[in-house]
Amino acid sequence: METVTRFAPSPTGYLHIGHAYSALINFDQAIAAGGHFLLRIEDIDQTRCRPEYEAAIFEDLAWIGLTWKEPVLRQSDRMALYETRLAELESRGLVYRCFKSRKDIQDAMSAPHHSPVGAFRSGPLAAIEERDALAEGKPYAWRLSMSEAETTLGDAFSTLTFVEETKTGQVECPADAGHFGDVVLGRKDSGTSYHLSSVIDDAEQGVTHVTRGKDLRDAAGLHVLLYKILGLTPPVYRHHDLILGDDGKRLAKRDHAATLRAMRENSLSPSDVKAQLPIVTT
Repeated sequence: METVTRFAPSPTGYLHIGHAYSALINFDQAIAAGGHFLLRIEDIDQTRCRPEYEAAIFEDLAWIGLTWKEPVLRQSDRMALYETRLAELESRGLVYRCFKSRKDIQDAMSAPHHSPVGAFRSGPLAAIEERDALAEGKPYAWRLSMSEAETTLGDAFSTLTFVEETKTGQVECPADAGHFGDVVLGRKDSGTSYHLSSVIDDAEQGVTHVTRGKDLRDAAGLHVLLYKILGLTPPVYRHHDLILGDDGKRLAKRDHAATLRAMRENSLSPSDVKAQLPIVTT
């Protein structure tokens, strides 16, 4: 099978050196295997995404020497598809409308009778209550019913695993998806979430290897569950170290000095940037 990797930033700020590291690893991985490297724009959050940040993504990645297969997929162009897949999950009883606010959930999580596992689990309102809530225009989130997912998959739920590529080879890891509880897969005004859209897009684009930072390793277990209930084939995962700031914390887009744009403005070259990274061969 041809190796296909991807880098999927959100245009909510300028890319920093940590983004460059992840993009370069994905690019090198694809090129070394004779495969393809994809760029995807994850812009489902239209309240935070900006055209100038999207333009800068293309400019910054080209500056450090990356090329990618065209056309570039934008998630904002695919909202109808995500909503269709979400509706399919609803028809199967795997998602439900949750009208609880964040405070409601915090209160529920701190209640004495709450499960010590620490994950929020609920369920749909009674039909008449849901009808009234919708009539009142109350906001809601579409949540995955973890209990229904367990019922749907049966024994396979407790034995779900994902394949992770390490320095010593591929290993099979337990998914442990249940500890996520009833995660949000969409909202009233947005028929998708990062979890749902990334799984759908990786599958449709034929991504064989999802390589990303260690901070997203836990998400692999949830994503494998989504692949399973959607009838899709999961990729191989790889989770690299994070590039940290001087304070020892993970870099964020607000760390202006670490952005590729700032480095370019300070007359650094792509080689100077790569020299600051652990191992990059491009």
